[in-house]
Amino acid sequence: MSAPNPPPLLLIEDTPSLQMVYRSVLQTAGYEVRAASTAVEGMRLFQESGATTVLLDLMLPDRDGLGLMQEMLVLRPAANIIVITANASINKAVEAMRAGAHDFLVKPFDEARFLGAVENACGIGPLVRSPTTPPTARPAPPPDQPVNEDVFIGSSMAMQLVQAKIHSVAPSMATVFITGESGTGKELCALAIHAGSPRAKGPFIALNCGAIPQDLLESEVFGHIKGSFTGAISDKPGAAAAADGGTLFLDEICEMAPALQTKLLRFLQTSTVQPVGATRPRKVNVRIICATNRDPLEAVRRGDFREDLYYRLFVVPVHMPPLRERAEDVIEIAESALTRFAREEGRNFEGLTAEVRDLFKAFPWPGNVRQLLNVIRNIVVLNSGGWVDRAMLPDSLHLGLIAPRHAPSAPHAAAPKDPLPTNLDTLIGRSFAEIERVVIQETIRRNGGSVSKASRVLELSPSTLYRKLEQWGVKQ
Repeated sequence: MSAPNPPPLLLIEDTPSLQMVYRSVLQTAGYEVRAASTAVEGMRLFQESGATTVLLDLMLPDRDGLGLMQEMLVLRPAANIIVITANASINKAVEAMRAGAHDFLVKPFDEARFLGAVENACGIGPLVRSPTTPPTARPAPPPDQPVNEDVFIGSSMAMQLVQAKIHSVAPSMATVFITGESGTGKELCALAIHAGSPRAKGPFIALNCGAIPQDLLESEVFGHIKGSFTGAISDKPGAAAAADGGTLFLDEICEMAPALQTKLLRFLQTSTVQPVGATRPRKVNVRIICATNRDPLEAVRRGDFREDLYYRLFVVPVHMPPLRERAEDVIEIAESALTRFAREEGRNFEGLTAEVRDLFKAFPWPGNVRQLLNVIRNIVVLNSGGWVDRAMLPDSLHLGLIAPRHAPSAPHAAAPKDPLPTNLDTLIGRSFAEIERVVIQETIRRNGGSVSKASRVLELSPSTLYRKLEQWGVKQ
């Protein structure tokens, strides 16, 4: 007897062009979608379709989306609702998360973030959540299966050292502090440590401290009690309690607000959690792994990160090397990914031509393993097969190949040729890397030297800007 088809996704978006784009992306990814343009139509489809995953724009023409979401959760408490909001109304997203939303998306967002949120909502396991498992929980790989991801492919000395350190530290209870640039595989490293530990059968809970609004972070980490604040319609255990018996992974730890750093320090000292609104703490048994793409010691010097918390967490450091420092691994990773993606897409590729191999080795890969995997996926999806030649490479890679491979990219990068330009004519003829630096530094200058304000203007995370400034040797 075949399993019943899952209920369709429900998309409620009143802007026709956006509804069409969202629907197309979802259907291409294999989802069945029902779409509505108003709250009334959305509620009707919600009741008729049995949808358990809903994408809901909070700004609807006939009523407030937040009220609609609360009604849906009353009718179907197991529903996973992803709210969509504009950057100017981020407070609405915070309010929605407190009221029970599964996730939120802030316009504009890219396809990967969009599909990732949907996959997480649809693949959360049982549609009725366990009272001890928050929606941010992600299952660890089975303990008898090693984490075999592309980021760990490679025979370079740098990766051998990482693998040896993971093997040594995994069986212990020691706190691990993972550093490395974006895209180097810090979360996969954390998963590998968890999978090789005695806690492998326990939960692996991952939280991105930079992606969750600060107003919500305390509730996400430590939980809250029903009625502890406006919109707290039910108890929420929090990630620390959900990780009891397993591992809590705190990504982008240096983005955590100072007030929450104090509470995290107390949690590490006492092994107890106290949800917002609770009168008594609860003892938990959790191993902490954290990660950052910033220099944590520099964050301490800037006053962004507590020194006592730094020394409490920085017990066993693991540094994930950037791909440019292990160029000999690039081909191994690329060929492995080509074989895997071709199998997934039903294509037949012979391999990489000698020219492409040389280009891959010469490219600096600023996005690291993640960028390399995206390039291979792009090639497989847009081509029918055969040998991967230069003509198959995406345009973004061609632009990067204009710059020489060994141009200094980290702290000693050359300064722009001229003072920061303020008109377009002065940008013509410069490399993309120079233009990026000019725009970022000029934006920071025009915002009074504030990286946080500039990050909002540029729609980049503060950690990304700090990392780039450090690469350029700019003191902030």
